[in-house]
Amino acid sequence: MIGFALRRIAGLVPTLLVLVTLSFFIIRLAPGSPFDQEQALAPAVRANLDAAFGLDQPLLTQYGRYLAGLARGDLGPSFRYKDFRVTELIADGLPLSLTIGLAAALLAFLVGVPLGAWAAWRAGSWLDHALMNGALLGVVLPGFVVGPVLALLFGIYWPIFRIAGYEPWNPSFLVLPVLTLALPVAAYTARLMRTSMHEVLQSNFVRTARAKGLPTRVVLMRHALRPALMPVVSYLGPAFAFVLTGSLVVESVFGLPGSGRFLVQGAIDRDYTLVMGMILVYGVFTLLCNLLADMLYAWLDPRVRLS
Repeated sequence: MIGFALRRIAGLVPTLLVLVTLSFFIIRLAPGSPFDQEQALAPAVRANLDAAFGLDQPLLTQYGRYLAGLARGDLGPSFRYKDFRVTELIADGLPLSLTIGLAAALLAFLVGVPLGAWAAWRAGSWLDHALMNGALLGVVLPGFVVGPVLALLFGIYWPIFRIAGYEPWNPSFLVLPVLTLALPVAAYTARLMRTSMHEVLQSNFVRTARAKGLPTRVVLMRHALRPALMPVVSYLGPAFAFVLTGSLVVESVFGLPGSGRFLVQGAIDRDYTLVMGMILVYGVFTLLCNLLADMLYAWLDPRVRLS
């Protein structure tokens, strides 16, 4: 198991390097400059700004300097947020974004897996059809529709939760954003779990367990759950990536001071270092989530480690 984990971790480094390289050069293909304003700067002022941030050097030289700073853990200065390093800006909003994303992912799996297993056990019944139709509705509804509806229902008509702003250690501000993010993931997880569990319940070893007279709880938990979870675990990495990047919309809808606003505003302002920092952070967390999914998959199916 340790060797399997080390091989997976070693594969993350070249993947991350490719991500950084592509992002670095693609961002600079966008027209304009970080210092473009409504009123054009004087040529001397523009030249001084380019020299101060190293934009007057060849592109390959800038790329080499960025990699050197990245190796030291330095993401560089922000071009638009004066006197702030990119690491300071990200550190200011990332904890809130991670809190929302991880809470949404945890809630989605805690709700989606039992509902999908229950629907598979009652396959063909009205309960199965009701749960799967509801899950389909949850999959197709986008967050920018679900968020305002929840805010209207539970923030205005029934003022149970707060719908704008943020106060530390007050969970009332986070309930609706977490529900908005968790809904599509929980719905997709339920449908995926229902299909997988239904196939497992038709297998010979489950039929043998039933024929032996084992209780339903034992058949589901001890014999069927582990193999049925493998497709769901495969979805774990993309699901975490979805909730982390999906927080961009949710933070805008509910006015939360997360890190998503830096990616959007940085792209508008052509703040190269800020956008690169956000892409790098999201990329690292996505790769780590995929690594976690691989480890769980190997734990569920030992044949993966042997291959």
